[in-house]
Amino acid sequence: GYQVTGVFMKNWDLLDEHGVCTADRDCEDAYRVCRILDIPFRQVSYVKEYWNGVFSDFLSEYEKGRTPNPDIVCNKHIKFSCFFHYAVDNLGADAVATGHYARTSLEDEEVFQQKHIKRPEGLFRNRFEVRNPVKLLQAADSFKDQTFFLSQVSQDALRRSLFPLGGLTKDFVKKIAAENRLQHVLQKKESMGICFVGKRNFENFILQVSALCCVRGRFCPGLAPVTQELLVFQYLQPRPGKFISIEDNRVLGTHKGWFLYTLGQRANIGGLREPWYVVEKDGAKGDVFVAPRTDHPALYRDLLRTSRVHWIAEEPPAALVRDKMMECHFRFRHQMALVPCVLTLNQDGTVWVTAVKAVRALATGQFAVFYKGDECLGSGKILRLGPSAYVLQKGKSESRVATEGPSDGAGSGPGSGPTL
Repeated sequence: GYQVTGVFMKNWDLLDEHGVCTADRDCEDAYRVCRILDIPFRQVSYVKEYWNGVFSDFLSEYEKGRTPNPDIVCNKHIKFSCFFHYAVDNLGADAVATGHYARTSLEDEEVFQQKHIKRPEGLFRNRFEVRNPVKLLQAADSFKDQTFFLSQVSQDALRRSLFPLGGLTKDFVKKIAAENRLQHVLQKKESMGICFVGKRNFENFILQVSALCCVRGRFCPGLAPVTQELLVFQYLQPRPGKFISIEDNRVLGTHKGWFLYTLGQRANIGGLREPWYVVEKDGAKGDVFVAPRTDHPALYRDLLRTSRVHWIAEEPPAALVRDKMMECHFRFRHQMALVPCVLTLNQDGTVWVTAVKAVRALATGQFAVFYKGDECLGSGKILRLGPSAYVLQKGKSESRVATEGPSDGAGSGPGSGPTL
């Protein structure tokens, strides 16, 4: 066995839709687990770091009209960075164990040997260093697999991480919990969706008036009465615009902000019985283009470009470096079926992703996560989309898509050559 310390990490301290601070309730549950298991309990707060590194990025991405994934960003900057360094440097931990459903290529014994392996420091560390990178592998329970959310984790953190649930199914984990008197944990509902939104209406949440207070040096984002101690602001200002039909440019209704909608989402347009779906957005005018039917060709695309890819192994796969192209699979939503694709490597580390078959509801801001067999290779943020099947059918050369901008240094598509 191992000498284990339980640590509860608090990242968010707003009240939920019922006026309850769920973090406090979760902390109490974690403390009960540690008491039952007779292990030490500690708690740390990264509320400020989460606000600055995750939530601010979340708002910034929405303001740009993108669809962010704060869970991936949280794992990268908070759980496997801030907390990882606290555990290793402050607690003297040899390894960090989390409840993610994932696996690595290291056996547990090998993980504990990592503390004795010092990496060379300096500018040319990677050039002369010889070591086998740790692979991030999908969990045995494919339905619960969470490698999607770990696709931006650093190699250093992964080397000293344990995923005890990686080889187990959810049902078996519940059985273990029941046998160890942890019924109060079994009664908790699984967290779904964005953690800081909870069950609240997302549109109301993103537009709500909130407060940023600093009381006696304590950073505390939260709902509060307006006083001299508080700086009151809105998360994002409403920006009314129009719903426009992609087929004939008819104005069908109005909305409170184009950033509230993601491609593929059903648009609730007052006075219309039939469903319409968001297919494009015009950030300059604030208009949202919609199409009838959930299978409309305007919803389908087979081409995207990412930001500079974070490779789990720190370097692109050898085949991609050698040939500049590589076949693999990707997904841009957790639990969606893997999509066969071809990657084209650009000089700046970004990639073009060409899906073998057009996929529905690609959106900028989401992460394209790449897989080769059971291995999660890494991910990159989607910054640019190719034309929809509808645009291609109409023979248009360009489409109204949410992009990072005409000078994003990506070229016009795979094989377009180096960019300056």
